[in-house]
Amino acid sequence: MRAVRLHEHGGPEVLRYDEVPIPEPGPGEVLVRVHAVGVNPPDWYLRDGMSNLPEHVRPKFSLPVIPGTDLSGVVEAVAADVDDFRVGDEVFGLLRFPGFDGSTYAQYVAAPASDLAHKPAGIDHVHAAGAPMAGLTAWQFLIELGHDHPSPFQAAQHRPVPLRAGMTVLVNGAAGGVGHFALQLAKWKGARVIAVASGAHETFLKELGADEFIDYTKSRPEELVHDIDLVLDTVGGPDSKRFLRTLKRGGSQFPVFFGEFDEEETAKLGVTVTGTQVRSNSTQLAELGRLLDAGTVRVAIDSTFALADARAAHERAARGHVQGKIVLTVA
Repeated sequence: MRAVRLHEHGGPEVLRYDEVPIPEPGPGEVLVRVHAVGVNPPDWYLRDGMSNLPEHVRPKFSLPVIPGTDLSGVVEAVAADVDDFRVGDEVFGLLRFPGFDGSTYAQYVAAPASDLAHKPAGIDHVHAAGAPMAGLTAWQFLIELGHDHPSPFQAAQHRPVPLRAGMTVLVNGAAGGVGHFALQLAKWKGARVIAVASGAHETFLKELGADEFIDYTKSRPEELVHDIDLVLDTVGGPDSKRFLRTLKRGGSQFPVFFGEFDEEETAKLGVTVTGTQVRSNSTQLAELGRLLDAGTVRVAIDSTFALADARAAHERAARGHVQGKIVLTVA
């Protein structure tokens, strides 16, 4: 089979399209013929050698390695101890995350059955492949954590805020993969949503249900809004703390990529800052799949590239301002 592998760390040019053996499914696994692969930030973190993560939280792996965690495809073979799937089933999933051995940039993948759900019948493989990591990240931050694993970025367990009608949620980076799911899930729960993104995404985000749009290239959100119940910041980083001043007392901020915060400041403001790390969860993915099938939530596709053109997909991601998801198609 063909697969994209890393033999060294670096820029998109290090992604190589190789011939490798088809994997054999082990106990608890199924062999999936991959039709589409979601492209996610951990893919380029792996490609870069995890240079953006503190050394003590970097997962262990050896080169060469096949990147990728998200897939949608068809079951080709099933281990004897797997009861939930049969040959021919269409499936999608987030594989082995937060590890980095999902190996989905390939024509075939040996996937843990426990990480898969049946693909929603109402969407194609491209859209299904765009859903797992981004959708589950939004779900575990906003709806239900679904696991008791500690985050490498904080000692306390993350607790989602119950969303309801009458609440106001601000989503920073609302046009991206996690952001556009978060917007839709908050609307599903009845919240009023303020979407922050660049001006090119205004129409798109209003079509997804945003009640208010702020173009961060023209205005500073922290100077325009206040009394927010919840901020989900999909960008994070050192500038994330500027959103604290938008919160009401008792409000919460959830940075997806953890930022830099002062505990004294948050205590003085009477707000909570908390985050988590997404994990594979087939039950939650099946719930998200039902929303996708019903059209309650949709996956926006920024662009698609053939598996052999993974380099171009990573170059597209590096240019930024992605609207929804980048997906690789697999022949």
